[in-house]
Amino acid sequence: MSEAYCVKCKAKREMNDEKEVEMKGKGGTKRRALSGTCPVCGTKMFKILGKA
Repeated sequence: MSEAYCVKCKAKREMNDEKEVEMKGKGGTKRRALSGTCPVCGTKMFKILGKA
């Protein structure tokens, strides 16, 4: 499990149901990110990953 910042709770938390996704970046590039939900409030959370 990975830790991400929940904007609604204003705290770092472990994500539930996390999966790796691709987001659009500058110049048509793809950015890797993790997407999941907050275990406390259920808000969607994102964490942008580094280049692989």
